[in-house]
Amino acid sequence: MAVQKENKVEFGLRNCYYAVATIGDLGKVEYGTPKKLPGAVSITFDKSGDLVRFKADDIDYYTSANNQGYEGSLNLARVPDEFRIEVLKEKKTTKGVLQENSDAQPANIALMFEFQGDAKATKHLFYFCTVNRPSVSSTTKDSGEPNTVELALAATPRPGDNLVKASTTAETDETEYKNWYTKVYEDAGE
Repeated sequence: MAVQKENKVEFGLRNCYYAVATIGDLGKVEYGTPKKLPGAVSITFDKSGDLVRFKADDIDYYTSANNQGYEGSLNLARVPDEFRIEVLKEKKTTKGVLQENSDAQPANIALMFEFQGDAKATKHLFYFCTVNRPSVSSTTKDSGEPNTVELALAATPRPGDNLVKASTTAETDETEYKNWYTKVYEDAGE
């Protein structure tokens, strides 16, 4: 087996996919088939949770990292209608009009994407994301620069096993790497 070269740098964003998450009868999170989310412009996720410090005896008696996942945003060229219906729970009327209802509860999703690298793209997966509806805005066209839409996301620990995130490495199995966007990665315990 050849030793794979690890990336020195990462850049770019591409291949953004989402899979709708549902909680099954036994409380296990299940995923639909991943679907492409085209037009990804940028993504930013900041850690959520703090370093907990408990003072006693005039020292940091106990310290612990508090991992509550990530909070961030995904900037898109446009939010596809299918995503608005499946995830944001907008309704399409028989006349083809999308309607937003204040009582609608968005679906949770797994979010998958990749960053290019100097050796090989690193593929990422957030297991359990909540998506907030985008703002509505536009500007007068005075240049060739198109508008973008920002989705606010929270990637929280997955119910049941607290998994937050997964990423490929230089040693990721080639079959798993090639099939990353066909299903949400689950460790088979092999």
